[in-house]
Amino acid sequence: MDTWMCVYMLVGLQLSGSFAYDGKRPIQTVPVESRAVSVPWCAPVKVKHGHVSCQTPRGERNKNVLGTRCKIRCKTGYEMHGDSEILCMASKQWSGNYACREVRCPKLAMPSNGGYKCSDGSYFNSHCQFFCSPGYTLRGDLSASCQSSRTWSGGNSVCVDVDPPVITCPNIKEKTAEPGKLTAKVTWDTPEGKDTADGSHFPEGNHKLSYTVFDRAENKATLRRCTPLSVPDNGWMKCDSAADNYGATCEFRCLGGYELRGSAARVCQFNMEWSGLETSCAPMNINVGVRSAAALLDQFYEKRRVLIISAPSAANHYYRFQMTNLQHAQCGLDLRHVTVIELVGVYPAQISRIRHRLIPPGLALQLRLLLQLSQNSFNMVLLDKQGVDKQRYTFPITAAEIFTTIDTFLLRTEESTLQKEAGQSC
Repeated sequence: MDTWMCVYMLVGLQLSGSFAYDGKRPIQTVPVESRAVSVPWCAPVKVKHGHVSCQTPRGERNKNVLGTRCKIRCKTGYEMHGDSEILCMASKQWSGNYACREVRCPKLAMPSNGGYKCSDGSYFNSHCQFFCSPGYTLRGDLSASCQSSRTWSGGNSVCVDVDPPVITCPNIKEKTAEPGKLTAKVTWDTPEGKDTADGSHFPEGNHKLSYTVFDRAENKATLRRCTPLSVPDNGWMKCDSAADNYGATCEFRCLGGYELRGSAARVCQFNMEWSGLETSCAPMNINVGVRSAAALLDQFYEKRRVLIISAPSAANHYYRFQMTNLQHAQCGLDLRHVTVIELVGVYPAQISRIRHRLIPPGLALQLRLLLQLSQNSFNMVLLDKQGVDKQRYTFPITAAEIFTTIDTFLLRTEESTLQKEAGQSC
């Protein structure tokens, strides 16, 4: 009876998960429930030009477990667009979007009869020097800098006409009176007056001046401040005024799959030269020889969205349906800056690729582990340009459904507006 009771008590104690038995007396152990489980759930948080601090529910080492709350702060000179605090939800997605973008100040007012030259347009830390046309003197700030508060450190500058006009007198003339007369008639050329700041009077506001010169054959030439810029191949250009006027600012963007080379914005300067470097759009070159999945995805950061498709084999009917659907929607994918990555097969017998570029099996396996994609069933994940896990699928969907999801992204709304202005569509 005593033995049976001991066994009964032992079993009861083991069921509680709080005690063990050493043959003499029960010993208290660490409850199973108190052990912190550290299972990655959401995609790792990456913030370019910023910092992230995360707090997990039970102090887990991994900072992307279910229930993790992360606060995002941007570096000086960058500002938050989106949510500054996000939560890892049960859907394996973060609760919001985030991005740190470079601070941009409003355009400086151009002083009348003068101008300015900036080191980096209207972006943070750009330093602008003011100057005046010949015959005018600068009064006020000599320079201004774009601050992290999106305001200029100066800019109250005016050009004042302080030089007096110069009078050119006619040559001295002597004339002798005729015999018997006490007076003589004298003629002279009209004195000429010239002012270094000579000009016309205009009411308050902006005024555009142009000069056209005609020769005797009625040929004409019109003065232009800068040589007109051309739209880069595989990109587009947007200017805030006539594309060659003094002070005009032109911004450039590239189509999906192309990277911007040179200056993203150029200003027509007083010396009739464009600021910055010549702009071009070069094909995006993905390096599949990197050592880690994170390094592979970093190449798409702020440039492309990524749709990763994982399937156990090329014969999988879900995979075949999905790829057939996407093949007829390539224009829509390019318009939305989407790159498709295929992970097909089970390691090590797997074939993975980015379009026509093969991904090494080891790197493909790392990609599956990082994004928690099963090798044994069909699944897809959609990442935005910040590398955030936006949507997961366990079955194929139409391209139209993918496009509808992407078109709700904050950054996509801005892209769509620019593309419509540039006349780009499928």
